[in-house]
Amino acid sequence: MSARDRIRRYRESGGAADLVRVEVLVPKERRSDILSQAADMRKDHRQKKERLQRHLDLALDRYRLRVLDNIDLERLPGIIERSRVVANALVERGDARAFAIGRRMLAELEG
Repeated sequence: MSARDRIRRYRESGGAADLVRVEVLVPKERRSDILSQAADMRKDHRQKKERLQRHLDLALDRYRLRVLDNIDLERLPGIIERSRVVANALVERGDARAFAIGRRMLAELEG
């Protein structure tokens, strides 16, 4: 596999699948500011995905059979879509704890 193919594959299905490449013209002395802002954005995005994954794992461990029995998560493309579907199901069909987990997931998705 060539380096170009490996990069393309990484951007389509790897860790950078939900990121986009941006080119922008800035003054030379402000380049480091833009790079640090981009690094912060990537870090925040990764942390958000990790928090959503933890909530999703908790919801699936506790409520897969009772609340999420008829939801096929494999058909959904990413963590964001899966989290939104699971959160709505927990809020609509779950008990008080499921409702709380669902609200936390929805708050994470909104913020």
